[in-house]
Amino acid sequence: MLQSPHPNDTASIATIRARAARLAANSVDDALIDTKTGGVLELTLSEALVVGLMKQGVRRYFAIFGHGSTDLGEVLRIYQEEGAVEVINCRNEVEMAHAATAYAWVYGETPAVVTSIGPGGLQAMAGSLAAASNGVGVYHIYGDETTQGEGYNMQQVPKPEQGIFGKMTALMGQSYTLHTPGALRECLRRGTSCVHHPYKAGPFYVMLPINTQPQVTQIKVATLPGRNKVPAVAPADADDLAEAMTFLRTHKRIVIKAGGGTRGHHDAVRALATSIGAPVVLSPGSTGVLEDADTLNMHVGGSKGSLSGNHAMREADAVIMIGSRAVCQADCSGVGYPNAQAVLNINGDLDDLTHYANTICLPGDITAVIKTLLIEAQGETGAELRMDWLKDCATKKDAWGSFKADRTHAAPLLDEVWQRPVLTQPAAIHTVSSFANKVGAIKFFDAGDVQANGFQVVEDDMPGQTFTETGASFMGFSGSALLGSAAARDPKYGIAFTGDGSFMMNPQILIDAVEHGVRGMIALFDNRRMAAITGLQYDQYGEEFRTNDSVAVDYVAMAGAVSGVKALHGGHSRDALEAALAEAHAHEGLSLIHIPVYAGRDPIAGMGAYGSWNVGNWVEDVQDQYLNAKI
Repeated sequence: MLQSPHPNDTASIATIRARAARLAANSVDDALIDTKTGGVLELTLSEALVVGLMKQGVRRYFAIFGHGSTDLGEVLRIYQEEGAVEVINCRNEVEMAHAATAYAWVYGETPAVVTSIGPGGLQAMAGSLAAASNGVGVYHIYGDETTQGEGYNMQQVPKPEQGIFGKMTALMGQSYTLHTPGALRECLRRGTSCVHHPYKAGPFYVMLPINTQPQVTQIKVATLPGRNKVPAVAPADADDLAEAMTFLRTHKRIVIKAGGGTRGHHDAVRALATSIGAPVVLSPGSTGVLEDADTLNMHVGGSKGSLSGNHAMREADAVIMIGSRAVCQADCSGVGYPNAQAVLNINGDLDDLTHYANTICLPGDITAVIKTLLIEAQGETGAELRMDWLKDCATKKDAWGSFKADRTHAAPLLDEVWQRPVLTQPAAIHTVSSFANKVGAIKFFDAGDVQANGFQVVEDDMPGQTFTETGASFMGFSGSALLGSAAARDPKYGIAFTGDGSFMMNPQILIDAVEHGVRGMIALFDNRRMAAITGLQYDQYGEEFRTNDSVAVDYVAMAGAVSGVKALHGGHSRDALEAALAEAHAHEGLSLIHIPVYAGRDPIAGMGAYGSWNVGNWVEDVQDQYLNAKI
């Protein structure tokens, strides 16, 4: 067997360092393909993995090193010193999974997460649920138990069974165990197919056994897989397109549902909506696909939804689904379209494409499919049939605008916890969101009441202004997401919208942001409760149960105790909050604003809910409606 270099073998270390220096300034092929060797190199598995990932564009690592990753860590140390990669060390595995997800989501580049199996791996895997649920590609590399079977390894599951962590990660997404170093090429081929999937990307888990990391293997650089790239495809069968034309030219009340998959395809969606004269209902994760003030934008629709969005869903006689996976927040647990007779579904994922009954399927790249559709239509899209429908929807949009304005500009209300008038959640969120748009900041939303009110009140004109983790509703995402900018060459200013409960799930950003020079802001909306669940309890059963606490926390003092963090109180009015936002934004590092908000039963303090949800004592009614659905 080929032997790995001894840790003190200066000649071997010098060779690795020279290789890293070449890679820092060149592509993998240009740096490492040597005609004398035919491009075949002998590397340790750890270095070969780093080189292979580099060929796919992976040069940023979020890491918590443990006993399961010392060899990989040594390679990364040398490669960072030579400028070939960058490693961001973190304090919590959930946090770094979120940071990596945010980096990939915002900047379109692929990072890797590094930790060991055991508690660290389980936490990183839990955090990766956000990437899986939102279709974001990230590599996860976990130092795994040895392949020798010499007895229990530290942190492995204490059970006489092989590869348990690989099995667990395979349930979460796609996984590969590098039991044999020679399998690296296949591992990377499967990896790029997953993390760079054109329609439904997700996390890919590499199990890296402790004892295979330092083993030397041979790789042929030219045949290592690069980043997966496939051409955009659209239907070619004339019969399918003819059926779609009949759909467009027949139905009088078509609604377009723009799911999260429409991010990046907004020009095509806008062109389709304008051409066929159809209102567009957004999902929580697709705000900005249409400009906020566009008359065709009915805003969000679903179990939370809006007056206008849910009206368009409820009254539509047909639906064009685009890039949607029909999650409960988007289609009211399957009962959001009670009058719809048919569906035209545009999606690259075959499972999501065929979710509804009575569906015309147009698989492929969203932009390519819409272009094909509009060319086929030759201007005859049936838009004239829908003029009255558009007027009806415009009336509801105006009603929603007035309703929203009343709530986002509501006066402070007397709160029993704070013992004084404080801002309502919609008013406070709208103030911060408006400030973010004014200064060009991106917005990250946590789960809970902050998130629900957030996607109802944000006023985005382009995708990428807001990133809301509605896929998994992961508490603690938004603050951790700020760390993603630490890996960016041109970092964007981010504002994390978080509740008191979500912030305390992962406050490590207070330290890691300072350590890595992150410039951003945490807007902490504090109502001393899990308000989303409190509201659900009241709506379903008329009583609150165990969703609040009696412990006061001075978040300004807490954040201010961390050197480099600017901690401010947001005050109790819009004017005071706006002043605090300006002061926080002027700070060159991380800032935190504590914003007390109202929690109570006054209806002006919430944006309301307009759809159905298959939970609690609503189950029987929702499931009865589902049986009567036509799609």
